[in-house]
Parts: sequence; structure tokens; C-alpha cells
Amino acid sequence: MKLYDIKDPDDIKGMSLDELENLCQDIRSFLIENVSKTGGHLSSNLGIVELTVALHYTFFSPKDKIFFDVGHQSYVHKILTGRAGSFSTLRQYKGLSGFQKRYESDHDVWEAGHSSTSLSAALGMAVARDLNHENYHIVPVIGDASLTGGMAMEALNQIGYENKNMIIIFNDNNMSISKNVGAMDAAFTRMRTSKPYITLKEDISSTLSGSKIGKSVLENLRSFKNSVKDNVVDTSLFGEFNLDYIGPVNGHDLKTLIKILRAAKKHHGPIVVHVITKKGKGYPYAENDKFGKWHGVPQFDIKSGMFLSKMPSGHASWSEVIAKNLQYLAEKNEDIVAITPAMISGSKLTEFFHFYPERSFDCGIAEEHAITFAAGLANSGKRPFVSIYSSFLQRAYDQINHDVARMDLPVVIGIDRCGLVGEDGETHHGLFDVSMIRSMPNMILCQPKDAREAQQLLYTAFQQQHPFAIRYPRGNIPFTVSDTIEEVRIGSWTKWSYAEKSKVIIIAYGSDVDKIISKATVNAQPITVINARFFKPLDEEMMQEIMNSKLPVIIYETDILAGGLSGAILEYSNDHNCKKHYDRIGIGDHYVEHGSLPLLRKSEHIDMNSLFERIGSYL
Repeated sequence: MKLYDIKDPDDIKGMSLDELENLCQDIRSFLIENVSKTGGHLSSNLGIVELTVALHYTFFSPKDKIFFDVGHQSYVHKILTGRAGSFSTLRQYKGLSGFQKRYESDHDVWEAGHSSTSLSAALGMAVARDLNHENYHIVPVIGDASLTGGMAMEALNQIGYENKNMIIIFNDNNMSISKNVGAMDAAFTRMRTSKPYITLKEDISSTLSGSKIGKSVLENLRSFKNSVKDNVVDTSLFGEFNLDYIGPVNGHDLKTLIKILRAAKKHHGPIVVHVITKKGKGYPYAENDKFGKWHGVPQFDIKSGMFLSKMPSGHASWSEVIAKNLQYLAEKNEDIVAITPAMISGSKLTEFFHFYPERSFDCGIAEEHAITFAAGLANSGKRPFVSIYSSFLQRAYDQINHDVARMDLPVVIGIDRCGLVGEDGETHHGLFDVSMIRSMPNMILCQPKDAREAQQLLYTAFQQQHPFAIRYPRGNIPFTVSDTIEEVRIGSWTKWSYAEKSKVIIIAYGSDVDKIISKATVNAQPITVINARFFKPLDEEMMQEIMNSKLPVIIYETDILAGGLSGAILEYSNDHNCKKHYDRIGIGDHYVEHGSLPLLRKSEHIDMNSLFERIGSYL
């Protein structure tokens, strides 16, 4: 059967084991071929091929609820639910999402771009099922890295108490985006190595009758000639949560996977099936990746493993600009420490961790803990820098508010991937951090327009004694390291004018400032551009100048308007009895879908052409 012919998981249920194994190989080749053209999450999907095939062969989706803790590992699931023909549009504007999406298919019963949510959702579904007197299986798939998240632990605690029927697939590949860390990972390692893989054996009775769940399995598996050997155990980890456990299972042994899943279906109460998989399975470049390079990839050449997108000479990513300047400052200040929640590679902190291992901390997927850990360090005289993607920072709102801002502790937060991020879509766009941070007392929030200003703002952050957040987007900028660093006056903005007599004022921030200036210069347009590099506090002196001006003012934002820069300006103007009208450009009250940045900016009317059309209406 060709992958394009699969319309529903029922299409594979009549296949023989050999046919299923051939299907797995076809899926791997299909994934490598298609992701090489579109970009996307490769390693996690290559590692879960046999497991996903076994799940859909054994269960009956969409009646049975199969879903993935982080939706980027759902590519195989999408193929088996009839979407192979749409893979040429993967992560493209108006095309197939790189995550599970309920609007795409009835088989997508849950959506997630962040980790550690699946178990809470699964318990909610299980309770609702039982209250409705319905009968179906609930099968969340969660990875070892996601289980380090506090939310997953909270869910396990209640799952063990409620004792609802649920099959938790513990997909253990010993990797997050990069190498896992922490005591939980050490516990998982002991589980992986304490017993050999489950194998098949004729004598089911002698191997299962001695364990708690073994008796339950025995009652329902008399018809099975083969079953599991010596591995149904009440482990110290899951057993403490009152969960039964079976494993470890070779996640690439399709025959055994199907046997174990059939056994799990007969079990009463919650059970964890521990499956060992290899991230990147079937593609050597991805299999051998230890640093997360092949987790999420751009377009690449299959034979050479070379990425097709190349950074221009003399450029660096915003993340690298911040990380290199942090390293430069740390050389002179031994109190500076770096913290990241499982994003060493993505945040470009690899060199910092190499040169300063005693001052480097990877907390795993635990944003809340990372922030309060930083607060504890700051409370004890250290100067912590926490690098977190904007989208993930949302998960630590309470900790920023309660543990950092309220106590006015000098924690420096690097808000990476702010603004629109492109193809990962609505769960990953960093559109809400301005309104989130701006509402908190004591917080300082800024965004540099270029690498030089990033260096100055980071330096400034460590020269003062309050919570200080610097946001920076995805993308590359011209970059050279400078030994001359000047402190920036907190709250200060800068101003540029093409002509002595401007006809309109543009208030903007970030790298768009220089783009506006460049375009206005080429077109000889009499405008004034204000670099509003601080969202909080505002530049009150310049605000007075703006309010007193008779010129029209356009506030150009590339984030959510609600609670953003224009909101701050409107509030200030109102509180100072200014009745001036401001023309606001920004993203409205909705989530933004996935797609390339140019297409998303155009669709949201926040691209340069839309801005200059508005400017032209005033000239």
C-alpha cells in the first residue's frame, strides 16, 4: 500500500507483520524526503515510527484517543490518518501544521506545542469518559524529557489517586531537544538498564503470576500463546504514584510492541508502557546527533546532511549575539551565572556552558523552576541570566511575578524568539511577553534594534539592581564583538529624522527601526522615527515631546496590540490629560497561524509595505 492511499488507520489493520515493517521503512523514507524540502521536526518523528504504527494498528482512532505530549512528533500519526498527500505544504502558510490540530482531523484530539500537558489532559478525558458511561481507551504519548516538567508530575499524582483506565506510553529516547539532565534522567537510566528488553515467551503463567498487574493481565490473556517475560514490575518511580508499569520495550520491535499494547488494553487502571526509542532512527546524521541539531531542521541535502540555508558572512543569530556578550561580561564578573530550561543549543549557550561549567545550569523542561531558582541565586548575591523562549516564558508568569518582581530581585531574563517565529505557528509565536511583563511592578523591559544596542542593554542589565528583561527575535543580524560598552539610561528612547520638518512620527522598536529608517531615506520621506527600545519604563521626556507635537503619530508594533507598547503610550497620554490620537498598527485579538514570516506579516498587515502605505496617507 502506498502512503498516499492511506485514508484512515483502519487501512493498515489487515496488514501482516512483514507488510507493517515495510510500511515503517516507507514512512521513514517519506519523512526524510519531505522534511528535507519543507523543514520541520525530523529526529523526533523518525524515532517514533514503529511505535505510532503499532498504536494505530492496535487501537481504534478516533474513538480511542491517541495523542502526543508535544505535537511536533505527530508526523507519522498524520500520515496514518490520511494526510500524506498534504506533506508538501507542511508548516507552510495555509498548509499542514507541524503539530496536531483539531481542525485538521478528527484523529487530532488534543493540541500542544509545549511539553508536559498530555497527562493532565488524558486524566480529564478519562474522567469525562467515565462520567458519560462511555468505553474507549485514552493513550497519551509522553517523552522522558517531558516527564521532568512539574505539570506532568502533578498529573501523575492525581492519576494514581483517581485510578482511571489509561495507557500512558512513556517514549524514552534519552533526549530532549538535546541531552537530558537531572535526577529524573538518572532514575530513567536505572530503569532502562536494570532489566533487559521484554521478550516473547510461551509460558505466560509462570512469568506473570507473581506481580500485581500480572494477575490482571493473566485473567485476560489466556488466548495469547506469547506474552511478556519477567518485566511487569512495580517500579520505585511509577509505583510510588500507584501506577502499574510494563517495560522496557524495544520501540523499534514492531511485533513485541503490538503484543505489549494488546496486553495493556486488557489492564484495569492506569498503566505505564515504557518504550525505548532511538531519536533520528534510520537517518545516520540524525541518529548520531548529540546536540539537537537535527531536532528541528531547515531544508537540507539528504546525501550530505548539509543544511541549505546559510548565514550571511559577518552575521549571527540574535541568540548568539546575546550569548557571546553574556560570555564576555561573565569573564569580568564572576557572579554572572547562566540558566536555561533544556535549551542550551537553541539559546546558543553551548560555549558558555563549556567555559563556565560551574556557573551554568540546565534545569530541564521546567521554566517555573528556572525562574525561581534564578531568584534564589539573586537573593544570595549572584547575577543570574535566564534564557527562555518567549512562548515558554508564559509558563513562568507566576514565578516572575511572585518570586522575582515582587521581591525586586536583579534577575536578567533573556526573552528569546520574541514576536512572530514563523512555521511553528500559534503555540510558539512570542507575542504576549510585552503585555505580560509590562503589568508587573519593578520590571524593566526592553528590545534592542541591533547587535550594538543588544550589547549595551545586556551590560546595563547587570549594572542595576532590578528585574530586567531583554527580548530578541528569531533571525540573524550583522554582528561584531566590541570591547567598548556604554551603559544605557534606563527608559531612554532615541530619535532619527530625515528632514528638519517632519510630517509624521513613527514609534517602533527592534530591528524594524533601522528598516524604516533605510526605506524612508531611500524614498526621501520627511518622517521622524523613534526607537522605543524600552517598553517599561517609557521615556517620559520624549513622551512629553510627542504629546506636545501637532504631528500625527503612528505606533508600529509587531506583537499583540492588547497590553503592548501602544497601550502603554495611550495610558501615559490619558493620565497626562493628552487628547492626542495615535494610529496603531499591530496584531489584533486572535492567534496567528503558521507560515513564513513575510507571509504572516503581510497577512497581519504589519509588513513594511503596509506601514509605508499608512505613512503615505499622512504625507
